[in-house]
Amino acid sequence: MGDHDYRVQDEDLIRDDIAGYLRKHETKDLLRLLTCGSVDDGKSTLIGRLLYDSKMIYEDQLAAVTRDSKIHGTVGGDFDPALLTDGLKAEREQGITIDVAYRYFSTAKRKFIIADCPGHEQYTRNMATGASTADLAVIIIDARHGVVTQTKRHAFICSLLGIKHVAVAINKLDLVGWSEAVYDRIREDFNAFVSRLAFADIHFFPICALRGDNVVDPSEHTPWYDGATLLHHMENVNIASDRNLIDMRLPVQYVMRPHLDFRGFAGTIASGVVRAGDSVVSLPSRRHSRIKAVYVDGEPIAEAFAPMAVTVTLADEIDVSRGDLLAPVHNVPTIGHDLEAMVVWMHEIPAEPGRTYLIKHTTNLVPGVLGAVRYKMDVDNLRKAPGEAHALRLNEIGRVHLTMHRPIAFDPYDRNRATGAFIIIDRVTNVTVGAGMIIDRVVREPVQGPKSRHIAEARGSVSRRDRERRLGQRGFTVWLTGLSGSGKSTIAYELERQLAAEGRLCYVLDGDNIRHGLNSDLAFSADDRAENIRRIAEVARLMNEVGVIVISAFISPYRADRRRARDIVGDGAFLEVHLDTPLAVCEARDPKGLYRKVRAGEIPQFTGITDPYEAPEAPELRLETATLSAERCAGEIVAALRGREVLP
Repeated sequence: MGDHDYRVQDEDLIRDDIAGYLRKHETKDLLRLLTCGSVDDGKSTLIGRLLYDSKMIYEDQLAAVTRDSKIHGTVGGDFDPALLTDGLKAEREQGITIDVAYRYFSTAKRKFIIADCPGHEQYTRNMATGASTADLAVIIIDARHGVVTQTKRHAFICSLLGIKHVAVAINKLDLVGWSEAVYDRIREDFNAFVSRLAFADIHFFPICALRGDNVVDPSEHTPWYDGATLLHHMENVNIASDRNLIDMRLPVQYVMRPHLDFRGFAGTIASGVVRAGDSVVSLPSRRHSRIKAVYVDGEPIAEAFAPMAVTVTLADEIDVSRGDLLAPVHNVPTIGHDLEAMVVWMHEIPAEPGRTYLIKHTTNLVPGVLGAVRYKMDVDNLRKAPGEAHALRLNEIGRVHLTMHRPIAFDPYDRNRATGAFIIIDRVTNVTVGAGMIIDRVVREPVQGPKSRHIAEARGSVSRRDRERRLGQRGFTVWLTGLSGSGKSTIAYELERQLAAEGRLCYVLDGDNIRHGLNSDLAFSADDRAENIRRIAEVARLMNEVGVIVISAFISPYRADRRRARDIVGDGAFLEVHLDTPLAVCEARDPKGLYRKVRAGEIPQFTGITDPYEAPEAPELRLETATLSAERCAGEIVAALRGREVLP
């Protein structure tokens, strides 16, 4: 049955059963595609030809384009299909595409959304925007010029953004005499470049977009080509297997509370399937519950799948709000502050390593610090360019390190495009300055000993036990952790005073003192904070070996870093003391004036305000310093040391 027969059927349905006609088209599969390539390769012309030959243009629109073809057309006054998509005045005057133009049409088999992307290098950011949601990329190549730099750039971006299916339309073959040799040479050049890119399939089409050869109908000018037309391929390319139906992810966009007896969580399913009765976990809180019911348009259904918009209710009253993510209990994404990503920079002002931006990830908006730019990509040869990696400029692509101010739940982009993508927003202007694809979380390398195999650990003849017996005490580390202003230094020095009064040998390692000497080379990024704590723990371990009681007074905001410190010192010689003080109390005290400087914008990164503090979940000792004096707190620590036989 041909398209003409389908159109006759549609006309009958519209006349006799309009509801049936709408149902028929609602159930059609949707394909999102983009056209890209170098400037003047014929992207807009190809889309115009698809719309025209598939009879998807209104009569008044066709009349307007026919009229404008005589004024702005590039084909000598004849009908110019490119004007169907080049709607901006500047585009028609220059004969180029500047912004991304979206066009919608359908055939008997499928519905289509086409993004007509600009070809100029200066509009690469616009092209990346169009590619972010596409299932199929139509890369157009001018047969006269072959594979050029912008062709490579767009192919790389398509691969980077996770597009699996590519149709390469070798256009303007009429201008090279319909040469099969030219077609074969371009196909070989393109395949050689993309051999290292992750495309699932690539198909080539010899076309003339202006005249319609092999676009909708086969061409008599290419007897040597026996493949399908471009439209036939678009109608039949299989994209069903591209969808992730395994990893259920539901970012919560809104909490529905129409009355006291209903509390639902609304959002668009990013991937996977949601069913009533499924056990889920809310992230990042890690609270468990069960899906009680799933609603679409207010009606309960048994299951829903991506990308449906749903509302779910839970069996338990757990705290879930906008920005949280629901996932299966036994299939959770990564949760963390640090991540690695490939970023396309989209603003004239270069990226600034160390600056805080807003990161829009699913329904979450989280401040994040742009860390080091690991390298940039040279799209001409797909090589890394580390020598120029100090900053990202407009339209450049590079791998960066990001540190979030609070943890987010994410997947690698190649596994889940919805939870692996984010945009970067300038906090002052609210302008989108970059788009990123998460590669993975940052994995800090564990301490694995010295870098040289020629170094061996030295052992003396005096053991730790001998030293401790002579001192009459055990070497031990008291680790005080809490917000700035919670009283760590005050309590540390009071504890030192009380122990010294008993004749005990002890020493305070204080954050400010350590950063003036041993750790003066470290800043306050997550990586530097981790290294700061590692060095302190190593010093504490060495002093414990001598038999000294070490009192460590550091914010040490991350649980992972404190666990690492415990591992270095040794669990049997480590006492974690949480100075549990409300932020409001700490800020009211503000002994060093730091909170005032933070509120004035003089300090960009500060724990408890812009950076997170992960309170200990099960410390050996918890002291509420808002109500307890320093003397009382120090006394309780001394009692805990006696209970562990550190002090005989």
